[in-house]
Amino acid sequence: MTAMTDVLGFIPMALSFSPGAEVQKPVAVVIIGGILASTFLTLIVLPTIYFLIESKINKKGILS
Repeated sequence: MTAMTDVLGFIPMALSFSPGAEVQKPVAVVIIGGILASTFLTLIVLPTIYFLIESKINKKGILS
């Protein structure tokens, strides 16, 4: 939810045509990309890696 509001807040900055926009646009695009990438990694990749490691440990019977 917070990531979505951050991305929505930077969209006007990324789409602006005002003076100085040539500096603001790349910054906004990078921030939006970073927020989306970190959200994806946190919600999808990290739990998947944890699940794979946990299932591998359980198959070997190390902690069981």
